[in-house]
Amino acid sequence: MEVDVLCVGHACYDLAFLVPHHPGPDEKLFSEQLALAGGGPAANAAVAVRRLGGRASLFAYLGKDPFGEHHARELAEEGVETSLLVRGNAPTPLAVGLVKPDGARTVVNHSAATPKLEATLPNWPWTTARAILFDGHEPNVSPPLAEEARRRGVLTVLDAGSFHEGTRTLAEVVDYLVASERFAAQATGSTDPEEALSRLAASHPCVVVTLGERGLIWSSQGKRGRLAAYPVPCVDSTGAGDAFHGAFALGVARRMDWSDLLRFASAAGALACTRLGARQGLPSAEMVAELLGRVDPRPQTIFSGYSSPS
Repeated sequence: MEVDVLCVGHACYDLAFLVPHHPGPDEKLFSEQLALAGGGPAANAAVAVRRLGGRASLFAYLGKDPFGEHHARELAEEGVETSLLVRGNAPTPLAVGLVKPDGARTVVNHSAATPKLEATLPNWPWTTARAILFDGHEPNVSPPLAEEARRRGVLTVLDAGSFHEGTRTLAEVVDYLVASERFAAQATGSTDPEEALSRLAASHPCVVVTLGERGLIWSSQGKRGRLAAYPVPCVDSTGAGDAFHGAFALGVARRMDWSDLLRFASAAGALACTRLGARQGLPSAEMVAELLGRVDPRPQTIFSGYSSPS
């Protein structure tokens, strides 16, 4: 069995409601559209890798309840390798999203009754996993996995959405720190993304800070740059980060040129905003190639030079 990316972290089941506006206190809203599918950063990233033409495996937890059964079937249908999927009697985490007409969303996640995976390394054929993507939601098993990956020469990527125990610990050991603007501010105490990037880069060899519709900024081996976001009609921004991180990890596994890697991941993230629902919006390789061919990225990109970390 060979895979490009092993995704480690959170799997859940998503319910996304399209609503006319954010509800006020005691307000009852009627949803115009509903999207149901498996979700979670690691699980969505694994599906993103598959749809982009890569091979993915998922190390996560799903319950034996109907939500877990539905999600497990979806993963199998997508071609995600699931031998490391942990099934148990604890409930499958749920996420309810309220999506507004401008594509902005509010998400409520319920996973309080779901225990974290134990810090036991799986029996994994390391020589066939070219990269590992962590989302920080499994704080017990992820750090030893990252350390073992480093010993074996497997590249690691962190999807750092917010600053907590899982992301804080992993940020210190991964090869690629891909952080949201929120994580960057929380981790450094600076609300200026450029300043936050500088502070993160002082202790990390490769840092990317994603800025949503404002694109991204990056630092690699002492060089820095910026990439503007691809212009697309935004229906639902849920899952855009998952698509970006899955594409980024696949690009790392493929040893893509640094500038091509950033464009590839950015295009995938942008396209994920064009449909309601995180899983539903994950793009195919053909969609990403079409966007990259149609939109000339050069005027949108300002590089101070770039290089790919080894």
